[in-house]
Amino acid sequence: MPEIEDRAGTVVRQLAQFAWLQARSCAFAVALFAGMAVSTLLPPLPVARYDLLLAYGVLLTGVGYLLGWETRREVAVVAACHVLGLAFEMVKVHVGAWSYPEPALAEIAGVPLYGGFMYAAVGSYVCRSWRLFDLTLTGYRARGTALLAAGLYVNFLSHHWLPDLRWALGALLLAVTTGTWVHFTIGDRRHRMPLALSFALIGFFLWLAENIATYLGAWSYPHQLHGWEPVSVSKWISWALLISVTFVICGSRRHTRRGAWT
Repeated sequence: MPEIEDRAGTVVRQLAQFAWLQARSCAFAVALFAGMAVSTLLPPLPVARYDLLLAYGVLLTGVGYLLGWETRREVAVVAACHVLGLAFEMVKVHVGAWSYPEPALAEIAGVPLYGGFMYAAVGSYVCRSWRLFDLTLTGYRARGTALLAAGLYVNFLSHHWLPDLRWALGALLLAVTTGTWVHFTIGDRRHRMPLALSFALIGFFLWLAENIATYLGAWSYPHQLHGWEPVSVSKWISWALLISVTFVICGSRRHTRRGAWT
C-alpha cells in the first residue's frame, strides 16, 4: 500500500506540474482570448473592436517581451507566424472559407491585421513549451519534416483550385515523423512522446480554441453567420497537420547536441 500511495502521489504531483507548465506556455494565448472576451462586453466605442484588438495584441507582445515571456528570437518567430497567418487568412477569406463580420480600418483584403495574432499565439505556445519543458528531439528528420510542412501550408491554400493532397501529405508527415520522439522535463523527471502524437494533441486543443474564438466573434464560418454553431471536428485534423508549420519555424535555429535536436 505505501508503494501504491507513493506512486499515486508522484503521478498527482507530475500532473499538477505539467498543468502549471502548460498554463505558463499558454500565457500569450490566454491573455489574447481574455482580451477578446472583454472586448465583447465593452460599450460602443469610436474605435472598431478589431482595431482595438490589434492594438491590444501589439501591446501584449511588447509586455510579454519585457516580462520575459518570450526572448528576442522567440518574438521574431511569433512575428513570422503572424505574417504567415495573415497570408493564410487573406486567401481563405477571399475564397469564402470564413469571414470577419465586423468592420476594421486596419485590414488587408478583408482581413483585419489583428487576425494574425491567433497564429502568433500558437507560435508563442510552441516557443515557450520548448523552453519551459526543456524539449529535445531524437530521430528528428528536420529537412523532410520542413518540406512536408511547407507542402501542407501550400496545399491548404491551393486546394481551392488544385487537387487536395492533405491526406497524402499527412500520411507522408506521419511516415517521416515515425521514430521521432519529443523528450520533455516535468519536475525532476524526463518523459517522452511521439512527435506525431504531440501534433494530434495540440491540434485538438487548437480546435477547442477555435470554437471559443468563433463564439467570441473573432471570425465566423459560413454556417455560423446566423448564429454560432460548433466548428466541424474535421478542423482538428487540419490543425494537427498545420501545427507542423509552426513547429518547424520554432525549431529552425535549434541545433543537434549529443544526437538530440534541442
